Amino acid sequence: MTGNRTTASVRQLGFSLAYLNLLSVVFLLVRIVLTSNITYWFLAWNLFLAWVPLAAIMMLKERLQKEAWLSSLSVGLTAVWLFFLPNSFYVMTDVIHLQSRGDISIMFDAVLIMSFALNGLILGYMSLGIMHRLLMARMRTARAHQVIALVLLLSSFAIYLGRYLRWNSWDVLVSPTGLLFDVSERFINPIVHIQTYAMTLVFFAFLSVFYIFTFRLVDFLKNTKQK
Repeated sequence: MTGNRTTASVRQLGFSLAYLNLLSVVFLLVRIVLTSNITYWFLAWNLFLAWVPLAAIMMLKERLQKEAWLSSLSVGLTAVWLFFLPNSFYVMTDVIHLQSRGDISIMFDAVLIMSFALNGLILGYMSLGIMHRLLMARMRTARAHQVIALVLLLSSFAIYLGRYLRWNSWDVLVSPTGLLFDVSERFINPIVHIQTYAMTLVFFAFLSVFYIFTFRLVDFLKNTKQK
């Protein structure tokens, strides 16, 4: 009975998430139809990338029920999750593109961009929460918290690399030398790159505070339901 109830809850959550994503896509299509302008097409691509880490962590969770985490496939899925996780949170930085373009109300564009950003955050926090639970089942809670904090810090740095330096997740494989140069330059000459550290900390603070709230909210609702 409990298993069936859990499956039903997961299915309902999946449908709700699909509806949220569909709403964003509908907003985008409406804008394209009304303005004949595909300016914001990249939002759909960024949302697709935000799904990659959630898909990876769901497959990893399934694999860990059958094999050890150190198996080649599980390690590969973990790497995919880690490298693509920043894409989920990166969508929120697309607000930088919000400006009056004269072809439609800026308020419509604000709602459009924020709907994609919200979906990205939800997808990111869902995959991060699943990883958090997987870690807590295999190590001390405090250590699991530390690992998640480190992941959020790395993701925040990756968001900076993507937004300001225009690096992508796949550049780790496509252009590792150039990426390594830009990253090492910021550690070798930190004074010259104060903005890197400042914006990384801003992203980290935002993502961490909201994740802690989300994590506690889920626990609260779960405990309330049990009572």
